[in-house]
Amino acid sequence: QEQLVESGGGLVQPGGSLRLSCAASGRTFSSLSMGWFRQAPGKEREFVAAISRGATARRYADSVKGRFTISRDNAKNTLYLQMNVLKPEDTAVYYCAADSRWSSTIAPIEARHYMFWGQGTQVTASS
Repeated sequence: QEQLVESGGGLVQPGGSLRLSCAASGRTFSSLSMGWFRQAPGKEREFVAAISRGATARRYADSVKGRFTISRDNAKNTLYLQMNVLKPEDTAVYYCAADSRWSSTIAPIEARHYMFWGQGTQVTASS
C-alpha cells in the first residue's frame, strides 16, 4: 500500500509562488507514475500535472502551462509542484496521486488511472 503525504500549501497573494511536495512511502518510488490534481469548492477534481516514472514525460493542464512545473527526486521519494504566478482561480485543495501500472514513458492525466491518493493540501491565492 502506497502512502502519500502532501505539504507546502498555504495562503499567497496573486502573482506569488508556492512549492508543493508529496512524500511517498511503501514501494519503490521510481516505479510510480505521479500526478497532481486539484479540487475547488463546488467543482470536480481536475488534472493539473503528471510525470512519468523516469521523468521522461511531463504533461500539464492548459490552465497551468508556463506557470507550474512538476518534478521528482527519486532518491528522496518526493514529488514536487512548483507553482508560479498564482491566480485566484488556482485556489483549491491539491492532491498527489500515484500508480505503478504504467510504462516508464506514460504520465496519466485521468484521475481513474491512479490507484493511490494523498489527503490533500490547501492552496489559496488571494489578496
